[in-house]
Amino acid sequence: MSIRRRSVLGGIAALPALGALASCGSSGSGDTTEITYGYIPDFNGASLLAIAEEQGLWEEHGLDAKLQSFTNGPLQIQALGTGDLDFGYIGPGAMWLPASGQAKVVTINGVGQADRVIAQPGIESIEDLAGKQVAIPEGTSGDMIVQLALKEAGMSLADIEKVAMDPATVVSAFSSGQVDAAGIWYPMIDNIKAQVPDLVELAQNSDFADVMQFPNVMVTGAKYPEENEETTLKVLRVLRAAMDFRAENLDQTIELTATMIEGDQEAVAGDADNGEYFTAAELDALIEDGTVETWLDSMNEYFEENGNIDGEADAPSDFFTFDLFTEAGE
Repeated sequence: MSIRRRSVLGGIAALPALGALASCGSSGSGDTTEITYGYIPDFNGASLLAIAEEQGLWEEHGLDAKLQSFTNGPLQIQALGTGDLDFGYIGPGAMWLPASGQAKVVTINGVGQADRVIAQPGIESIEDLAGKQVAIPEGTSGDMIVQLALKEAGMSLADIEKVAMDPATVVSAFSSGQVDAAGIWYPMIDNIKAQVPDLVELAQNSDFADVMQFPNVMVTGAKYPEENEETTLKVLRVLRAAMDFRAENLDQTIELTATMIEGDQEAVAGDADNGEYFTAAELDALIEDGTVETWLDSMNEYFEENGNIDGEADAPSDFFTFDLFTEAGE
């Protein structure tokens, strides 16, 4: 079970040794193009790649993909920026990075529904958190949902005692009663419930569906699509095929993902239950009617308001390769 899937700030010092990857960049070998692809070892971060591996999609589309596991999204953005990685995966908390020009989004992978504001028994509302200790993994979707919930209640971080913690520490601190509440996500909440079965869920993603979605995405370097358009299209064809397979074969996808990341299948299934996943055609429609752009505009506003981005965020059309995703399906 991953405890890091939405972490976007921790572990910068733990950047993997990527020297070996540098030699595996996007150099073609005959009709096969080599790429490096980063992922986070959980359902969202690995499921499409697990399908591509098992179904032979890389080979089918003339690609030789070298996969590299990372602990979080910003490490992948860093590797994309240095050219040590060609493609990768980030969660919603790291979306400010492409919105500030540091990467390009090539597709939405899914929409998260796993985040919660949880509280100790006896706390009944967000308003009850005033003056209380709230554990928050900074820069994650757990951070985002706490701030959204506070805003809806007419409050801000100044009204609570924010305690910054990494996700694993949140689990132990809440379970032992060291904090009053937390912004965290499933399946980690299942671990907490084993110790605090009567915890209270004060807010969840769906409460804010009209103002904010929590998309996780596939990314590439800021200049990569322009300089490597055909390779980008090949990768998008793989991802589109894998999206359709995942939508039609979720149970099998859970098995493939658990095998790939050497994870517990039940935990991976719980991870998958807390996401919404689209077929390629469904995503085409969401792009066409402007829904995806609305999601990204809302996230931009959030990141601007919270100081993640200095100045104005880039427009979604500047950092999402909408046209290439659609073209890959033609």
